[in-house]
Amino acid sequence: MFLGIDCGTQGTKAIVLDAVSGKVLGEGSGAHHMISGANGRREQDVQEWLDAFEQATAAALQQAGVSGADIQAIGVSGQQHGLVMLDETGQVLRPAKLWCDTESAPENDRLLTYLGGEAGSLERLGIAIAPGYTVSKLLWSKEQFPELFARIDKILLPHDYLNYWLTGRSCSEFGDASGTGYFNVRTRAWDLDILQHIDPSGRLIKALPELLEAHQPVGTILPAIAERLGLNPKAIVSSGGGDNMMGAIGTGNIAPGSITMSLGSSGTVYAFAEAGNVSAQPSVATFCSSSGGWLPLICTMNLTNATSAFRELFALDIGAFNAAVASSPIGAQGVLVLPFLNGERVPALPHATGSILGLDSTNLTQANL
Repeated sequence: MFLGIDCGTQGTKAIVLDAVSGKVLGEGSGAHHMISGANGRREQDVQEWLDAFEQATAAALQQAGVSGADIQAIGVSGQQHGLVMLDETGQVLRPAKLWCDTESAPENDRLLTYLGGEAGSLERLGIAIAPGYTVSKLLWSKEQFPELFARIDKILLPHDYLNYWLTGRSCSEFGDASGTGYFNVRTRAWDLDILQHIDPSGRLIKALPELLEAHQPVGTILPAIAERLGLNPKAIVSSGGGDNMMGAIGTGNIAPGSITMSLGSSGTVYAFAEAGNVSAQPSVATFCSSSGGWLPLICTMNLTNATSAFRELFALDIGAFNAAVASSPIGAQGVLVLPFLNGERVPALPHATGSILGLDSTNLTQANL
């Protein structure tokens, strides 16, 4: 039996998979809450991730009707770009800044200038750093919370942090590391110079996690965590990866010719490539895949967060919302919504706001909106 975990923006999901039959035997979930601010702040208390991990795992095991002692391995998928900072005791220093956080957009602009603009960033890193990437969050943290910054011992992505919590080992995998803004996707190595530019003391370089190939396991579960979760302490924890990289593997997108579209809190479209041919278009992120190649990807920041906002505005449950959508004609009678509720990455408009266009007295209906 395998346990699969996905730590997303809205919650953590778990599945129990029978490795012999390939069937999903049980599922579970636990919710997360967002810490939001009008300045583009989007953060989460990582303790909620751990609580949701425990809740989702227990529910999945119960639905599957199996014992946690039967779990042989665990794989963790996580939302990309988030920043989790730990001190030398392993304690989290402050809430995690998420992929959809645009509060550090000014810091991103400064770092982009340092790199020589989008063209310089593409030349040096193979990607054009964008608002929401991890690197600008580091500069923001240094300037906004210098005392906490001085205590940094580890800098981790969300899925890295969950693997650290499970095993006590600080590691990252090439695919997820691609979205940090301090990783070279061509050479598959950390870019130390940009971290040295942010903090000449070398603190950030020392705090980097060890890089792993996707096929390399992180280790086994710490006894105390295995007991808390009711899992086999000898269960292997795989490298796991970013949600898009794991989604590519899950949809069989591991060879040229396939395209995956993922519609969640964000919307992504990506395809596998055998060579790391970096696109000249800054909006295309040529991330490393978790299957030995690359994963050119485009990401929009506003998807189900926008639909959820309208659903909550009209106090509709999912069923009623879907029925209202179905009752509106294609084209919504000319009503157009630009759902930039979290700013936007593609196009790069971190301070954009949402708009409703084309309204008149005949098409202003709940269904059209």
